[in-house]
Amino acid sequence: MTSSGADDLTQTAGAQSAAVFVRLEGLTRRADFLRAAGGRRQGTAGFHLQARNRGDDGPARIGFTCSKKVGNAVARNRAKRRLREIARLTLPGHARPGWDYVLIGRAETTATLDFEQMRADLVRALAKVHA
Repeated sequence: MTSSGADDLTQTAGAQSAAVFVRLEGLTRRADFLRAAGGRRQGTAGFHLQARNRGDDGPARIGFTCSKKVGNAVARNRAKRRLREIARLTLPGHARPGWDYVLIGRAETTATLDFEQMRADLVRALAKVHA
């Protein structure tokens, strides 16, 4: 994420060359993470998703976290980098305005699971929390 805590993300729509711009902001305050923890949850093989509808029309916000159970600092940072990348590639087409999302890394699997499987898991998890 940029120093402002927000990032412009671009996704190309299939065979069309038109780009869709979605603004995602980062969750930075602990209170935002705690509120998201009280929302909807969906677990997958590689990560855990928490989502909360804020009830406004603001941009979707995303946060990432990995506990020490994931491993040492190197392992936690690698897991968070992978979570950030699947979010960057997947959320522009599936996130909803006014929602907060938190991706939580899982021990040993977030850093090693197949990347495409993690992207597919995120799409399924988002569909379940939005249902």
